[in-house]
Amino acid sequence: MSTLVDGPVRGGRGQRVLFIATTVILCLWVLVPIYLLFVNAVSSSSDVTTFPKPRVPAIDLESLRFFMNYQGVARASWNSLVVACTTMVIAIGIGAPAGYALSRFDFRGKSAFRLLVLLTRAFPLPLLALPLAILYIRVGLDDTVLGIACVHALLAMPFAVLINFSLFSGIPVELEEAAWTLGCNRWQAFRKVVLPLVLPGLTASAIFAFVISWNEVFAAAVLTIEHRTLPAFLLQSLNSAPLHLKFAGGAMLVLPALFFIFAVRKYLFAMWGIANR
Repeated sequence: MSTLVDGPVRGGRGQRVLFIATTVILCLWVLVPIYLLFVNAVSSSSDVTTFPKPRVPAIDLESLRFFMNYQGVARASWNSLVVACTTMVIAIGIGAPAGYALSRFDFRGKSAFRLLVLLTRAFPLPLLALPLAILYIRVGLDDTVLGIACVHALLAMPFAVLINFSLFSGIPVELEEAAWTLGCNRWQAFRKVVLPLVLPGLTASAIFAFVISWNEVFAAAVLTIEHRTLPAFLLQSLNSAPLHLKFAGGAMLVLPALFFIFAVRKYLFAMWGIANR
């Protein structure tokens, strides 16, 4: 009898230890590079190459100060912010209605359409760079913020559509039908019943589109010259820069995305409740 009792207990304890160990490893995998990036960004040029790093590093903001005052950084940062926000608007403005339509309407080829939406990411961007550049030159979108935002929106669109499809599928259609019986039309039922429930998921989709746009470098480097985003500007300007300036540039590139995610973290946590229903 004790063997039968001890077996499940030991099995549960082993699963818990495995879960904790996996969680710790994943956290270290994510946090250690970020820690080293910021430690080197606030260290002096002579301390960047030292290892192991001190637990409490000597703060030296000279590298960050030099990077912030470097000519072109402010303009490139503003371009990145405008492009990322425009990408969010386009991706959510198209992805949310598409996800709602996929979840609420049945039509021939629905499953194939979902697969084709995801397969659009199967084509590598370098393969499309030349025809895309020619097209942009002909229509006048080359070297413009709107042109880069359109490319970034296309990169984020498949995930925005599929994420919103999953979110809307988790909302019972009976809630909308109940609103219809109370005098609401389809738009009113969506705005008053469905939208508040999927708002955390929409926020998560917006975060995903923002991060994709903020970190994308290839399209911005190929399609722009004067209106480069921050990653493309860093690729061009810091290619042969000293190591401490590269760390400063990397920290300034990561910091806005971290702040953005931290500001909307409650919506991210709430999203899991919707997705698991």
